[in-house]
Amino acid sequence: MNYYLRLRTIITSLVAMVALIGTAVAQDELIVYTAIEADELAMFEQEFEADNPNIDLKWGARDSTGIITAKLLAEKDNPQADIVWGLAATSLVFLANEDYFEGYSPKGVEMLDPKYVDPTMDPPLWVGQRAWIASICYNTVEGEKNGVPQPSSWQDLTKPEYQGHVVMPNPNSSGTGFLDVSSWLQIWGEEDGWAFMDSLHENIAWYTHSGSKPCKQAAAGEITVGVSFAYRGAKLKNQGAPVEVIAPAEGVGWDLEAFGIVKGAKNMAAAQALADWSVTKKANEIYNREYAVVAMPGVAQEVENFPPMILEKMINNDFAWAAGNRQRILSEWQNRYGAKSEPKS
Repeated sequence: MNYYLRLRTIITSLVAMVALIGTAVAQDELIVYTAIEADELAMFEQEFEADNPNIDLKWGARDSTGIITAKLLAEKDNPQADIVWGLAATSLVFLANEDYFEGYSPKGVEMLDPKYVDPTMDPPLWVGQRAWIASICYNTVEGEKNGVPQPSSWQDLTKPEYQGHVVMPNPNSSGTGFLDVSSWLQIWGEEDGWAFMDSLHENIAWYTHSGSKPCKQAAAGEITVGVSFAYRGAKLKNQGAPVEVIAPAEGVGWDLEAFGIVKGAKNMAAAQALADWSVTKKANEIYNREYAVVAMPGVAQEVENFPPMILEKMINNDFAWAAGNRQRILSEWQNRYGAKSEPKS
């Protein structure tokens, strides 16, 4: 009898081992390129894999928008990513014009606000997730110490008292930097927009290669004013940093974090699964934990310490214009102002 019990135990164990091995073999590896803030990646990975245990999500590349966009272009003839996820919509439009993406309608995409979905193709080449919005991070302690008043407008940053006390992102590296520059050109027009940036440049201490870094530096007291985006400013203020998060009076630029499936993706089914998950109510509720504007209507709740009236100050952003003029704008900006950029790490 003991012999048969032992045999049954061994067989049961072997069956369990085979099942585990089968599960491991059945997992699909999904390669994702992203510009999502690094401190959010583990959370998104955990939430997605909990709903899709057969998929092993791998962050193949994570960097600022400009760097990810350049990497994707360099790999155009031999793409390494299955899906580009959480990259600026202006970059996705630019890449879509390069025939980079496979059209796909995620399950439930009709529940999103149509303005967050590629309007040029059916099925869409890209789908928006959430908006990040330009803002100013102002360190109240450093401002008092240095005699630098709290700004209320972009033009304030060109005044003499701000000289050497302002940091902003380089648009060639940072999507935040590009949305700033493209929005200023849309607000004032080309001539006055470049004239504003000429004056602003005189007061810039340095340009960073990250959109969140100016706000982090302001929060740490390394600089008084950081041109950044509202999510990072609100998060730092919630953590106790002595910063005010300001939506300038003239209006604020913004962009969408969005996704697109790479044409000929090696793991197409897994890429489509992430696309489907990304438009669910659950995903939109996760986006709203930190961001005030998400793609699904009726989901967004107020986010603590976002600037008052910031949603009303979002400009009517022309994504097609920004994408179509991207290379020209970036080249002009680099020629005029690039010498003040921090060294790339």
